Amino acid sequence: MGNCCAVPVVSGSIKQGRRNPYAIDPSRESQPRPSLEVLKHPTGRDIKSWYDLGREFGRGEFGVTYLCTDKKTGEHFACKSISKKKLRTTVDVEDVRREVEIMKHLPEHPHIVKLKDTYEDADSVHIVMELCEGGELFDRIVARGHYTERAAAMVIKTIVEVVQNCHQQGVMHRDLKPENFLFGNKKENAPLKAIDFGLSVFFRPGERFEEIVGSPYYMAPEVLKRNYGPEIDVWSAGVILYILLCGVPPFWAETEQGIAQAIILSAIDFKREPWPKISDNAKDLVRQMLNPDPKTRFTAPQVLDHPWLQNASKAPNVNLGETVRARLQQFSVINKFKKKVLRVIAEHLSVEEVADIKEMFENLDINKKGQINFDELKYGLLKLGRQVADSDVKAIMEVADADGNGFLDYGEFVTLSIHLRRIGNDEHLQRAFQYFDKNKSGYIEIEELKHSLSDDLGPDHEEVIHAIIHDVDTDKDGKISFKEFAAMMKAGTDWRKASRQYSRERFNSLSAKLMKDGSLLLKSERTEPA
Repeated sequence: MGNCCAVPVVSGSIKQGRRNPYAIDPSRESQPRPSLEVLKHPTGRDIKSWYDLGREFGRGEFGVTYLCTDKKTGEHFACKSISKKKLRTTVDVEDVRREVEIMKHLPEHPHIVKLKDTYEDADSVHIVMELCEGGELFDRIVARGHYTERAAAMVIKTIVEVVQNCHQQGVMHRDLKPENFLFGNKKENAPLKAIDFGLSVFFRPGERFEEIVGSPYYMAPEVLKRNYGPEIDVWSAGVILYILLCGVPPFWAETEQGIAQAIILSAIDFKREPWPKISDNAKDLVRQMLNPDPKTRFTAPQVLDHPWLQNASKAPNVNLGETVRARLQQFSVINKFKKKVLRVIAEHLSVEEVADIKEMFENLDINKKGQINFDELKYGLLKLGRQVADSDVKAIMEVADADGNGFLDYGEFVTLSIHLRRIGNDEHLQRAFQYFDKNKSGYIEIEELKHSLSDDLGPDHEEVIHAIIHDVDTDKDGKISFKEFAAMMKAGTDWRKASRQYSRERFNSLSAKLMKDGSLLLKSERTEPA
């Protein structure tokens, strides 16, 4: 399931009039819970009859990706196994269901990962896909050493072909970023493939969307304004193109609010190196793709018809220089470190944690109906000593009420509490920091990073570790303090993955109002972002 910046509040894609049938009802805990059915037409129920699940490739908030081997043919695939225990709301369930439906809907394409099979058992949903073993986009570029404008043109041509294919099929990707593209194999001419459709949606011509989605660096201005269509995918591809050509994002700041402001301003810097040596055609295409007006921004077909891509094989083959390569490496390794941190956080959010919220839910549920309404939430917050304006209580209700029925059931309340704690304070970051700080010195040192990341970073991890230390260690004392660690995580971190409905600025301000000595809506926890 896929991957925000600051600005006004919450998703507009709320489904009205439905309760979450899978939410925990504390008044009926002695009764068996209904079996959660996620997929409409899975290939089967018992994946182990057909496939062997091998080594782990990656781990996220919702599940684990494994090497998957067909028992009959010996062919290798990737299997994303999503734990049903982590699907706490109707929104989570629908996200998984939609991701599978979109992958089934998209026709076979050389640059889109193929869906092989889907299985669903009592505990998990298993999505079996084509295996891409060639590594991430930036890793391949950095490994080559020699990097040119022509290489960037070939990459962006592939990405925009994926966008065009999706749009032709009525699919908006909504989370285009380099990490969502892998090479199919380790050969020099390996195809680049889009691998993640977790935030993608079906759309109709002229349909507008309000839900804030995506990853901060790649978000179009109209997403932040909560009024967008498929044009956002071209913007995101334009951001990738800018990064490919100079090694840094076009819109950057130390905070997500700063990134949002830079995106809205949309001022593109063509002065820094290596822009003076990049062709005018390349710069023109960047301008057309990063046009802040979606009505006049290039469409995917217009991008592909642009002279720079029409003659991609003839684009300048001059090395863009060691500076660009170093920047791309830095950008890539910090993303890897962040992914590891988010994985540590996700693994610490055990299902057992959820039980601690039950007492508070029951205290707020005055009418004992297994639901909290506006008045109960307001009264409960007042009892806790939190005087919150009606407009803010309403905003909290809208954010947390995933099924749009005007009440918070227990599952929605659990999600609200966990997500607010993730965003509103540093408890999760502290826990993740302690995971890396093995000797409890208060710093993450080089040897500790090596120990924690060697399996994630591959054979060249020594160079990568030093690159991470160099980038994160702002006071240059050779180690990472908690302050430096937190600053890294909060600068452009994809909070969207952890909090699927919330816009950062409003939500952070609401959670700040409700926070008291590190706890929100929880009186049992005084000690604990993804």
